[in-house]
Amino acid sequence: MLKGAAAEQAAADYLATQGLTLVARNYRCRGGEIDLILRDGVSLVFVEVRERAGSAFGGAAASITATKQARLRLAAQHYLNRHGLDLACRFDAVLVQGGRMEWLRAVMGA
Repeated sequence: MLKGAAAEQAAADYLATQGLTLVARNYRCRGGEIDLILRDGVSLVFVEVRERAGSAFGGAAASITATKQARLRLAAQHYLNRHGLDLACRFDAVLVQGGRMEWLRAVMGA
């Protein structure tokens, strides 16, 4: 099972094989954090990496709560403002669970 930084690195490596380009990792601001920020063509992709050993309590996907989503939106807006960007963007998730990796695109509204 991958843990923390190793799961994020595995996700970044996987997304690179899918044609995305890493822009930043572990972007933090007051009230939020984004694990990975990547470029997918002309779009910016904010990625939450969630690792769980199994599916108890809903698994990795269920751990992205409404509160977590609000913090992701806040951090994404901060990143866009700080860098003066006006780009199309989306929020993806990479779930690492039970030795499997799953990439979910556009998991929440921008």
